[in-house]
Amino acid sequence: MKTLSLAVACLLSISVFAQDFESKGFKKENLFTGGSLSVGFSNNSFQIGGNPMFGYSIAPWLDAGVVVNYNYASFRDWYIYDDKMRQSTYGAGAFTRLFPIRFLFAHAQIEQNYTRLKYIPNDGTSSSTASVNGPSLLLGAGYSTNRQPGYGQPFFYVSLLFDVLGDETSPYIDERGRAIPIVRAGLQVPLFQGRGR
Repeated sequence: MKTLSLAVACLLSISVFAQDFESKGFKKENLFTGGSLSVGFSNNSFQIGGNPMFGYSIAPWLDAGVVVNYNYASFRDWYIYDDKMRQSTYGAGAFTRLFPIRFLFAHAQIEQNYTRLKYIPNDGTSSSTASVNGPSLLLGAGYSTNRQPGYGQPFFYVSLLFDVLGDETSPYIDERGRAIPIVRAGLQVPLFQGRGR
């Protein structure tokens, strides 16, 4: 139900911007690409991943786009002391960034993730595998360097995100259902913009 509510809210937001988009038209100079690396950690867990993205600057203060991801996570003491859980996650989603100030942004990203799990017991018995899939909604804030829409300059960013859906299949929660802080650092590269425009 939460995912459905989020999808409805996203569609309403898009419809508001669509009217402005129709009046100004598509501008290839507003396209960008890039990506980020992510690292997450908490007690007895570690994550690392990559997130290539492709997007469009709807306004000088608003970016939106699509993202694909790969994430690897390792957990200790999953069920009992010193057992382990390994997971590889592939996913895709959509994101938006709102820049109230040129160098600060709020970030929202919805994803559908597909995860392969491997459980390794601590007693030496054979491991087991399973596959699951489920949604994530990452919310947070970040800092960007030298973001100047229309000038064709790439910029770096770093953000801190949390999965607020808390779905048990999310790769961004620990074994007790707590959100793991996700730190993402990356690069955004404007496309089709001449330098100094």
